[in-house]
Amino acid sequence: MELNNVKDSAGVTDVDVLIAGAGPTGLALGIDLARRGVRALIVERQDSLSLGARGTGLQPRTQEVYEDLGLLDATRSAGGSYPKMALWENGRITGVHEMLERVDPTPSVPHSNTVMLPQFRNVELLHERLWELDGQVLFGTELTAFSQDSDAVTAELRGPDGEARTVHARYLVAADGGRSTVRRALGTKMSGPALEPGAALLADVHIDGLDRDHWHRWPLPNGGFAMALPLAGTDYFQTFVAAFTEEPDTAPEAVRAALARHTHLAAEQIGEVVWSSVYRPKAGMADSYREGRVFLAGDAAHIHSPAGGQGLNTSVQDAYNLGWKLGQVLRHGAPDTLLDSYEAERRPIAAHILQTSTRLHRSGETRRGRDLHQLDLGYPDGPLTRELRTGLDPDALRAGDRAPDAPCHTADGKPTRLFEAYRGPHFTVLTLGDTGLDAGALPADPDLLRVVRVGGPSPDLVDTDGHVRDAYGAGPTVFLIRPDGYLALAAPAGDATAQLTAALASYVGAARPAAA
Repeated sequence: MELNNVKDSAGVTDVDVLIAGAGPTGLALGIDLARRGVRALIVERQDSLSLGARGTGLQPRTQEVYEDLGLLDATRSAGGSYPKMALWENGRITGVHEMLERVDPTPSVPHSNTVMLPQFRNVELLHERLWELDGQVLFGTELTAFSQDSDAVTAELRGPDGEARTVHARYLVAADGGRSTVRRALGTKMSGPALEPGAALLADVHIDGLDRDHWHRWPLPNGGFAMALPLAGTDYFQTFVAAFTEEPDTAPEAVRAALARHTHLAAEQIGEVVWSSVYRPKAGMADSYREGRVFLAGDAAHIHSPAGGQGLNTSVQDAYNLGWKLGQVLRHGAPDTLLDSYEAERRPIAAHILQTSTRLHRSGETRRGRDLHQLDLGYPDGPLTRELRTGLDPDALRAGDRAPDAPCHTADGKPTRLFEAYRGPHFTVLTLGDTGLDAGALPADPDLLRVVRVGGPSPDLVDTDGHVRDAYGAGPTVFLIRPDGYLALAAPAGDATAQLTAALASYVGAARPAAA
């Protein structure tokens, strides 16, 4: 086993974090840890990245995550927008409507619409980004057993040649899907709503003579339906057949027969079946996200109906939440108790998403609005949130909310955005107006903390058009913005230095002040 970022000697590999599973969750976590200098190892029991379009929608909040991780440009180049939905009856289109509500971007929300990106391409881009950061995945490698004590997790791996290997890790993260081996070994139960039993056929298929300007839907007499979505960046369609009258067969000839039977398409129009699978509706979430030094993330922690396109997005954001906290503990001396906030923050989000996706699944409603963009989700009641101002307007930005973007200029007149200042694994102190903040009393490491002043006597940024004021208020105020883009602290100017120092102690242990 030759790896760039792990210690390997005497048959034992030492890492900071062992990640089981190289899907979107595991790869996103690996990227976030790699850019923090955390030694991580991802093991994937399959011989390659997963095939199939599967989940295709990247919500606006996930696009903000991808921008921070250095993936957004590649994502937009490979992806596309969703077409309007066309309803077919008796071999002709009888109606067309927008399935996804179109929203114009604003200064505070630059990424305002869902991007279509087949999941197989998504994981390819994630994997490429991981390689750029010298991270690696061991394919064909299965986590067969593990144990833990107060200091580490000891895991046993079996490689593609059957060779056994031992890994010592400070922490283990299970990103190994809805049938998580790690979750079952922990004995952690899943709870959630019972969805109606059934099965549907999901397949990526080449189809001739079907336009790619629409997302096609054929209603069936028994309430079922068939769909065909032209996949961005490919020349084939993602098809879905929920007939409710037959057990799906994933053999290529059976897929072609099912599509011909339940649509107006002739058999000769339906070509190569690139990938196929059976979908069975399930929903639930783990009763606990942490057991000692072992964490559950993504589908290992929560399973959703695909209605609303929330599962993959929620999973990536699990990784984004956990990654910076592991980085603070492993690289900046934060107490291990910081990691307890992962479950405290993410499990309520999963419960909310589970409720939303289950409602959409049961209703059969096909139209999707801004409420699914995940921009309004936050941690206002989370254990890390400190809102110290009083008398705020009901719609004012508060601690726990997502930190919005805002176009502005540097002190020498160059156009920039707040997201540019936030990008990276660091915390950001944003000051508005003359706050009297004593930056010398704060940690000096720029990899940990950066101070950005808007207005005041020595501004770093100039709010030329008032977009910062519109998004954050007039000030004077001090905000502490977490590495995952949420407001950890909002404080008035009076005692902002003391409040910031106290808040940062939760993330760095004994704060290291700057030199005078």
